[in-house]
Amino acid sequence: MTTALIVLDLINDIVHAEGKLAGGGTAAHAAARDLVARNNAVIAHARASQWPVIFVKVGFSDTYAEHPQASPFFGRARTAGALALGGWGTAFVDTLDVLPADSVVVKHRISAFYGTTLEAILRANRIDTVMLTGVSTTWAVESTARDAHDRDYQVIVIEDACAARNEEDHRQALKNIAAIGTVTTLDALGALPTA
Repeated sequence: MTTALIVLDLINDIVHAEGKLAGGGTAAHAAARDLVARNNAVIAHARASQWPVIFVKVGFSDTYAEHPQASPFFGRARTAGALALGGWGTAFVDTLDVLPADSVVVKHRISAFYGTTLEAILRANRIDTVMLTGVSTTWAVESTARDAHDRDYQVIVIEDACAARNEEDHRQALKNIAAIGTVTTLDALGALPTA
């Protein structure tokens, strides 16, 4: 097993209390779950295991040329001035352990695979297993897990390093993900192979 850790959308607009999209509940759920600290623990494990660490952020250029205007999901991002690349909103939260050597993938849709360099990075590193953390469990995590599964990657989701709008949504997404991958916890990471 050759594993990569993929950390999804831990950016200010989504998980910081002052983020432009923080009102949907995800920021509060992330805070309640101590999400950044838990992700940093997973990141430390990945680095100790010599797994590539890939950070993914959603965002749009200053013209919002990639913004899907008819999308109910992304619709208010443009009117709120949210998810603008290069600004505070799409910066990773300050305490997240991002290093200059880590890969950063920018996406313009929900899945980390859609229209991005993610698969090229995974193939170049001969990855066959992806470990997912971040937000939101119901959208980016589940969508990326489904796409990874359909591309024949083994999928592992660290449930206590993910958050959604609320606990009910989080649990439902994990139930769906469990049908196509492994759902585990931070405490169980040591039992996973370290290849």
